[in-house]
Amino acid sequence: MKIIKNTFKLPILIVGSLAISSLCYAATSVTTSPDSVQTLSERDANLSSVQWSPNELSQIIKADDLHIAPFREDGKTYGTPTWIWCVEVDGNLYVRAYNGQRSSWYQAALREKAGKIVAAGMTKEVRFEPVQGDINTQIDNAYKQKYQGSAYLNHMITGGSRNATIKIVSLKTNSSS
Repeated sequence: MKIIKNTFKLPILIVGSLAISSLCYAATSVTTSPDSVQTLSERDANLSSVQWSPNELSQIIKADDLHIAPFREDGKTYGTPTWIWCVEVDGNLYVRAYNGQRSSWYQAALREKAGKIVAAGMTKEVRFEPVQGDINTQIDNAYKQKYQGSAYLNHMITGGSRNATIKIVSLKTNSSS
């Protein structure tokens, strides 16, 4: 573990490749002022969901670099992007909070119900929906298939993490295809 200075003169704590990815992304990805970001309700209270295209979903799953950023309590500012595992089941995108329902991004996703994701070079406005029921078994299987061999897998398919499953729904915006 060490601290370095990047080109933006911000300290970055190097703990491993995951920390580098998450911290570097968070430190360098802010390009708009909070005042220029509008909540979904301010832009269009009736934004409709759109099915993920097979190409988009495939790119997101293969890249395995999804950063989730629910809105903050002000409903205008995106939270700090958090790198997280993602899986696909029946054409839908799912994530789980490693720290379960205590996770700050998970709590924000439930409270605000919307935000954005950045993955595979795409930025998407999304809605977050809590997941319960039998679909969790299929999500468990998708995690087992995608992340087999990881020391973190068992944690992600049991207990607190399993109880903190979110479906990510893509929203149709003016910039959506």
